[in-house]
Amino acid sequence: MQPLYDKALSRGVASLTDGELLTLLVGDPELAAAVLRACGGSLAALAAEEPARLRMTGGLGRSRALQLLAAAEFGRRVAESRADETDVIATSDDVVRLFRPRLEHLAHEECWVLYLTSSNRIVERQRVSQGGVQGTVVDHRLIVKRALELLATQLIMIHNHPSGAAEPSAQDRALTDKIARAAALFDIRLLDHLIISREGDYSFLREGLL
Repeated sequence: MQPLYDKALSRGVASLTDGELLTLLVGDPELAAAVLRACGGSLAALAAEEPARLRMTGGLGRSRALQLLAAAEFGRRVAESRADETDVIATSDDVVRLFRPRLEHLAHEECWVLYLTSSNRIVERQRVSQGGVQGTVVDHRLIVKRALELLATQLIMIHNHPSGAAEPSAQDRALTDKIARAAALFDIRLLDHLIISREGDYSFLREGLL
């Protein structure tokens, strides 16, 4: 373990591989390797594990499992805190960075709207609906009503897919079209609709659908 400590201290923890980082947390390189293999080599998959399931992985135990999950949650909250400091949107990637820490780990769907000025400055971030694993109900009238109250001229919609696949459903496409048309009646532009999942993200703008 000493060479690992020396590497972390001299080069920073960011220099550690995933396996080395886990070793630093659990104190056993063989156990860290077993846990990483069980999670398909993905730290994101590890962070999404239930405590009861994770504790059985490679004989990890309750204390170490909770320690890993606490470290994952700490990182998520740091990322969310940094994202919350963003006040101007330049690209769709900015939106993904802003909302991934908030939405990626959820087991249910949520839909959010960014209300923007004409210069892409954020006026408000609002969760407009929360649903189940397979969907959520969004009222396009309330979204446009709030934009008018805020004098926002642009919108970006964001929602997550807990299932893992970011591809839009037929309902997602229909909702996007409905909100774009309703907003346009008041000279408000829907800039993008982004879907965030553990496997990636989907942008209606990037795919030429807006």
